[in-house]
Amino acid sequence: MLNRFLAALTLLATSSGSAFASPLAEAGYAVLPMPQSVKLSGKSVRLTEDWKIAVDAGLKNDDVAVEALKDEFSARHHLQLTLEHAPAGAKFELTVAPGSVAIGAAQDRDRDALAAQAYRIDIGDKLVHITANAPAGLFYGVETLAQLAKDGDGVTVPAGEIVDWPDLQLRQIYWDDAHHLERPDALRHAIRQTAFFKINAFVIKLEGHFQYRSAPAIVEPYALSPAEFQELTDYAGHYHVQLVPYLDSPAHIAFILKHPEYSSIREFADSDYELSTVDPDSFKLMTGMFADLLDANKGVKYFYLSTDEPYYLGRSTEGKFPEAPRMKELGSPGKLLADFLGKTAGYLHEHGRTVIFWGEYPMKPADVATLPPYLINGETDNGDFDAACKSRGIRQSIYTSTEGEEKLFPDYVLAPPDRLLHKRDGGKPRVAEAIETIKAAGARKNADLMGMLVAGWGDMGLHPETFWLGYVSATAAGWNPATEPAQAAADFYRIFYGPSAVKMDRVYELMSTQAQYWADSWEGAPSTLRKGIWGNSNSIYNPRHPAHDQTIKLPPVPNAKDLSANGKWSVENTRLIDQATTENTELLDLLAQNLKQAEFNHYNLEVFQSIAKICSQNLQMFRQLAEMNSLLNLAAKQAADKKDADAVASLDSAIGVAEQIRRDRNEVLKDTTATWYKSWYPRVAEANGRTFLHELDDVKDHLPDRTVGMEYLVYRELNLPMDKWVEQVSAARNAFAAAHELPKKTVDFGWGKTE
Repeated sequence: MLNRFLAALTLLATSSGSAFASPLAEAGYAVLPMPQSVKLSGKSVRLTEDWKIAVDAGLKNDDVAVEALKDEFSARHHLQLTLEHAPAGAKFELTVAPGSVAIGAAQDRDRDALAAQAYRIDIGDKLVHITANAPAGLFYGVETLAQLAKDGDGVTVPAGEIVDWPDLQLRQIYWDDAHHLERPDALRHAIRQTAFFKINAFVIKLEGHFQYRSAPAIVEPYALSPAEFQELTDYAGHYHVQLVPYLDSPAHIAFILKHPEYSSIREFADSDYELSTVDPDSFKLMTGMFADLLDANKGVKYFYLSTDEPYYLGRSTEGKFPEAPRMKELGSPGKLLADFLGKTAGYLHEHGRTVIFWGEYPMKPADVATLPPYLINGETDNGDFDAACKSRGIRQSIYTSTEGEEKLFPDYVLAPPDRLLHKRDGGKPRVAEAIETIKAAGARKNADLMGMLVAGWGDMGLHPETFWLGYVSATAAGWNPATEPAQAAADFYRIFYGPSAVKMDRVYELMSTQAQYWADSWEGAPSTLRKGIWGNSNSIYNPRHPAHDQTIKLPPVPNAKDLSANGKWSVENTRLIDQATTENTELLDLLAQNLKQAEFNHYNLEVFQSIAKICSQNLQMFRQLAEMNSLLNLAAKQAADKKDADAVASLDSAIGVAEQIRRDRNEVLKDTTATWYKSWYPRVAEANGRTFLHELDDVKDHLPDRTVGMEYLVYRELNLPMDKWVEQVSAARNAFAAAHELPKKTVDFGWGKTE
């Protein structure tokens, strides 16, 4: 019987088609993406080290498919396979023969591109034969076989035939390194994992984490050198993955425009969000950065020129190069964007890149005719815009995401409304929503589709290890649209963590709901600590609107005379906190168990464990605040009963609990930082002779921007007025103590210290 998590995903997926049971799943095997055609005989074939890899004359011994076959069976199944020419016994035979694998129905009209990724696996008693039209298909056939093999009574695979090809030629994940930077070995691991699941494009947003020669001012303390980026590009290409650079323009570029060197090309002088599209220096800057990236990214076909959310195009009337006159001349903000694209994308096109852009506001269907037809639109809208792109000859890619604005962990499962303090605005679980989007009938009818992308936005500072379920399940639907959320999730757990992992569905449910409780347990409030927000998608604010922070009330400070409180304090969500605490204990126990017995991706589980501990500390803090309040009430009662020394001791204990909250917070921050820095470079103000300019985005309120280091994870706690509270309670305590001839006490609190 399906557990609650899988049942919820299945229920939410019904709008995209009836459930389809894969023959492989029915036989107890897991493969992602699910192959297009499977015919099983009902038998199983046992593989041993006696099996040899027979490489035909047309395939090199160091071909990546051969390499993967050896490496995967060694790492996943502990079989040390060797090569042998014309082996007499049982063998794996790998063959590349153009035209040997026929493909069936598919959405993408480019049959040749799909055929290059197709493969066939024939499994018999003494022969596993993988055939492909091209090297990429052969590699994908090997990865399918590695996932398919099942450990138990030896290593077995099902006898039969698998014929497989993708529905869309380009299956992309978006990797957001705007607010942190992975170490090269971590990026290589992510790229290799991408290839394992037949994802063939790794779109990476680096912002200031690349060493631009043309714009040294924007380079952050830790940044990939051109040589490192080229090495990663070559590594990805070896596994048939395109490492695609992603650069925003004209909006979302506070990482550039915050620097004094580039303030002159702002569209509006008092906003670092968007540049002027008519300033020649803007074009000079962008093409210089393009050139730097292209020189360090040789061998790649695509470039992501993100035109995401250029809210203010054509509005400026100020400065040396105002946009309003040019917008009026062209006729619309959308045509102004098209004009800018013609220049910037034109440069990339002339330098051999296929440019993917975001076709959205302020562009309208009527503006599409002014776009260069060589572009690819990186999203669909299931309407007239798609039809206009198709008419113009612009191919499209479906956009979806595994993370948006969630904090700590994506919404793979939604917490029940009665478990939350604040009403949430609808939403669907990420896996079901992504697969539903990829299956959307409107886009398949109106657009000339050739790919899909699933984004893992880093705006809230999540660790990318939390994105893999969404990455893999969504791209699996890009390969085979018959993919169902429940089965994709179940197959992912088994493949990603290994067959010995237990209750991973429950782990993901608890991780999702714990993160939602963490975010929901505090109240929203206008920020008095940061500059205001300059505008939103609809308007420019004048004056700026306050940024948004989270806060909670602290227990009332006692009266110095009799220690009575002037107000009441209570934990409104005691029931929810108690329940969440029980579930947090269950989650930590499951993670500890899986760290002991899961075969693969232990670091992923370590990251999950660190997040669960952040949630645990938050829940513990509420209990500690309640304890502080109880001690204050006790002190008031003791004072009324003339137990003066006891009353003072109770106040000291309340301050002691506040100190314990600080220690607990700092400990979880320290542990989380240590865990995340295993794969990340440190977020620091200065290193490698470079400094980080800490200046907030004027429009986008991204949580990691709020601090230079990892303190953004406890930012809301740091902003609580606990220093003032301790100071006031200490003052009341000492005044009461002096009035009753008891010793004073000095407290050096330091709430903001995180060491």
